[in-house]
Amino acid sequence: MAPAPVIRLHPDDGVLIARSSLPVGLVVADGVTTVERIPAGHKVAIRPIAVGEPVRRYGQIIGFATQPISPGQHVHTQNCGMGDFAKDYAFGVD
Repeated sequence: MAPAPVIRLHPDDGVLIARSSLPVGLVVADGVTTVERIPAGHKVAIRPIAVGEPVRRYGQIIGFATQPISPGQHVHTQNCGMGDFAKDYAFGVD
């Protein structure tokens, strides 16, 4: 059996990571199909992400949506930016 084309790093993540380049029209999750090419190692949204909403990878905030992001869209610098938020660098917690 071939490995899944995407990796889910944490159950709270709104994105999946592409194992290899994903073509348009590929089903990556229940009810989610890519709407644009997703390069290998990049993120694809699996739920709607509103402007200003945190984007999570590894269950951690990695940025904020700078425009609405729909399921199946490529999540990268064109629609995700940094913002101010509290950071907790505690080691070995949880």
